[in-house]
Amino acid sequence: MSIKDFFTSKSRKPKSSFREWVETILISGILAFFIITFIVQSFVVKGSSMEPSFHNSERVFVNKFIYRFTEPDRGDVIVFKPDGDPRNRYIKRVIGLPGDTIIIENKEVRVNGEVIEEEYIDVLIGENYGTYEVPEGHVFVLGDNRHLYASSDSRFMPPEGTVGYVDYNSISGKAFLVYWPITKIRGI
Repeated sequence: MSIKDFFTSKSRKPKSSFREWVETILISGILAFFIITFIVQSFVVKGSSMEPSFHNSERVFVNKFIYRFTEPDRGDVIVFKPDGDPRNRYIKRVIGLPGDTIIIENKEVRVNGEVIEEEYIDVLIGENYGTYEVPEGHVFVLGDNRHLYASSDSRFMPPEGTVGYVDYNSISGKAFLVYWPITKIRGI
């Protein structure tokens, strides 16, 4: 009997529909587990800290494997677990990279002496926060909503704040697509 005959033979007993359903559910479950664990995960935006870019209850897909091959870049929108609040995940924008000097004063954010252009924000920071030196293996993040205390971000260092500098190991991934509500689907 050839291989072709084996697979096309009518002598093989057909699978029951129950068995087919069980196999389909098992394979789907294994694939979903693999995808969620290593590739892409959904995240729900909570609060107003990223307005106007992202709004409360919007859902985004997060690329979980990108930072296995590259490091975060300035402007990336990341999801991470802050050291001061490990039960939650936050979504913020990367402003500073390891070795950068960040100065927030006079309604400006300067990175290494250069004022950064931020078309994605509506309100400039009204407070002076001083100077930050981003340590190796960490990034400095800010929410796009810069109203006073609207965003728990790297401006607020522990023990008073919950975020501070974000360790690479606490980054879940890079947000790349808003998929809900369906009328507001867009790339990031």
